Amino acid sequence: MLKLPKYLFFAALPAAVVCSGPLAGSKARQGVLSMPTHQDTLRYPRTFGLGRVVSQEEIRKLDIDVRPDGLGLPPGSGQAAEGKLLYARKCAVCHGEGGVGGPSGSLVTSTTATAPSPQRRTEKTIGTYWPYATTVFDYIRRAMPFNEPGSLSNQEVYQLTAYLLHANGVIGEQTVMDAESLPRVVMPARERFVSDDRQGGPEIK
Repeated sequence: MLKLPKYLFFAALPAAVVCSGPLAGSKARQGVLSMPTHQDTLRYPRTFGLGRVVSQEEIRKLDIDVRPDGLGLPPGSGQAAEGKLLYARKCAVCHGEGGVGGPSGSLVTSTTATAPSPQRRTEKTIGTYWPYATTVFDYIRRAMPFNEPGSLSNQEVYQLTAYLLHANGVIGEQTVMDAESLPRVVMPARERFVSDDRQGGPEIK
């Protein structure tokens, strides 16, 4: 039997691999291209049988949004002093004592939206950025506290809203917030929000 030196044997391996590689790949590609195709004629079922019909009571519990004009505000009322105690228990851990600081950002600022600093960008808090007081109520009611959203009663939300508006210098300490008075509050940043009426360029949605 003819025996090749070891160095000749190993030198021949790359050549064998190089020669066999393209050939094998070519056959594989030919096999894929030559596979017959079949049109899917199966139709989707009329229903997948998922979910159920919701009740009107379930819809009512979810349909709690409040418009800027106050439509959707529930019965109830609250003042700043009541909201201050509630804020300390439910909100300070995220937004800081008195609404300043905290890991989730400040809600209260000492500056006003009518006199922003030319040296720095105004901090976005309730008093300097929010255009409508009703949306403060709406957001708290639906999304706060972060660890237990929807757990506050309407009365408590009015109290917290009154406290935060007072802390930002928007309303007086004794002002009662309810479905009638809250929509009438004019936020300092109201005039900063304008409709985009630009024409002639690409429409932005």
